[in-house]
Amino acid sequence: MTTAYERLRDRSAVHIWRGRSPDTLAPGDTDPLSEEERQRVRRLPDPAAVRYAAAHAALRRVLSHYLGVPPGEVVLGRRPCPRCAHPRHGRPRIEWPPTDLDFNLSRSGPHWLLAVVVGHRVGVDLEGDRSLDVDGAAELVMSATELAHVCSRPDESARTGAFLRCWTRKEAVVKAIGVGVITDLRPVDVQPCQDGPVLVEHTEPNSPDTWLVQDLPMVDGVFAALAREAGAAGPVEIHRYEELVPSLETGVLVA
Repeated sequence: MTTAYERLRDRSAVHIWRGRSPDTLAPGDTDPLSEEERQRVRRLPDPAAVRYAAAHAALRRVLSHYLGVPPGEVVLGRRPCPRCAHPRHGRPRIEWPPTDLDFNLSRSGPHWLLAVVVGHRVGVDLEGDRSLDVDGAAELVMSATELAHVCSRPDESARTGAFLRCWTRKEAVVKAIGVGVITDLRPVDVQPCQDGPVLVEHTEPNSPDTWLVQDLPMVDGVFAALAREAGAAGPVEIHRYEELVPSLETGVLVA
């Protein structure tokens, strides 16, 4: 039988898993988590604790189906930061079992989004449609052409949507690279006037210079974007985590 990992690899695909955290945790929901993750759950207030635990447990369950090991045995860590080589704030990675599977997780409120791919880097970001100072924030993170695009929108709702399209695209790129928002986001021009996919250039040490970036269809007023290495042109397949849950007992992955 072809495994989920083999299907993902052979199609050069990106699998996107999206889910929504529950309001409360059920017994056993934290079982897949590492001790470090459980400690963080204990430190967080509700509802942040529930949302963190649910998303990270789901992450481990999804990865376990590709890796063929129980969720609790997946060991996660980080790659060194491409700028300073610090081992604690680079890109997330799977330390065990040995694999060329790559992933990236993003959370916003109760929503979470997970990208899984084989053999190259991937970054994903999502943001809820929330109240914010678009004009002030845009000046801090937008290029001149992006700022002009956002400011040209006809009303506040449209300006917020344009800003969040820019923001999620930029965040997906810097998360794929592993530098996060410590970088100056203004040079990361993501061409919001184009529906995409678009090619975005951004140079960091030991990283590709060009990224293929696209918006992801979401619901409930959530904006999301995916960034992957420019040479990776396989299909993007979007799945709801709820579709996977029945297969957790049978061991048959739907993706």
